[in-house]
Amino acid sequence: MEQFSALLSSANLQWVLIGSLLLGFASGVIGSFVLLKKQSLISDAMAHAALPGVCIVYILFQTKTVPYLLTGAAVTSLIATQSIQTIVKWSRIKTDAAIGITLSVFFGLGIVLLTYIQQNATGNQAGLDSFIFGQAASLVKGDVQLIAAGALCLIILTALFFKEFKISIFDPQFAKGLGLPVTFFNAVLLFLVVAVVVIGIQMVGVVLIAALLITPPISARYWTDQLGWMTMLAGIFGAISGVSGAVLSTAIQNLPTGPIIVLSASVIFLFSLLFGTKKGLLLKGGRNA
Repeated sequence: MEQFSALLSSANLQWVLIGSLLLGFASGVIGSFVLLKKQSLISDAMAHAALPGVCIVYILFQTKTVPYLLTGAAVTSLIATQSIQTIVKWSRIKTDAAIGITLSVFFGLGIVLLTYIQQNATGNQAGLDSFIFGQAASLVKGDVQLIAAGALCLIILTALFFKEFKISIFDPQFAKGLGLPVTFFNAVLLFLVVAVVVIGIQMVGVVLIAALLITPPISARYWTDQLGWMTMLAGIFGAISGVSGAVLSTAIQNLPTGPIIVLSASVIFLFSLLFGTKKGLLLKGGRNA
């Protein structure tokens, strides 16, 4: 217990907790809109497509400077998203198949590039493999401050455009009738998804960051039918998952952050599935009895 208390008193861990809390909250809130637009799998493709961007930047500039790496991740994520839309538009391939193809190609390229880096003389010290599953313990104060500041900005932007997102998602024709630029707000939402993926891959990893966008909103759906409460609950569930994952992965050496965060979110989902006041299985069973 004393060792755990000493760990919590660490200034770096305190920053990690703040960063994971804000990241989890932002992911849950933004993921709510993505879920309602039925674009959850696109966020998964974005996440996997971030890995080759990180590797390409490292190969070109031989630097692990976080802003450079995240810029590369953002570029390849946007390219992957545009590739999905182009495939769907100009071929008979459905959206789910286009997402699967794009995800596989970009993530495969990322693994090839990562293997190439690790086989070089200086590659073994690159530490880029932490981008696959995330590692809170490897983050320094500057990295966490960047994650926290980015997540806070995303939360503020989502709050500012909440009404516009709501109308654009539920009734785009009505939104156009009101003069709202629906295409613009769709692009803003896409930007928010890319941003939360990019800032979160260091902590959660490219494999599992999409789960942080998907699982908390699904859990929230079992408790309420109102969008406002759903986004708030999803943010709280995401924050709890992020904090618990960061604490455990820091306390237990070499434990990857991403899987613990996702497991925490999964526990919340299972609890919501059973005991949710709106759609919980036990509540449904009681009504049908």
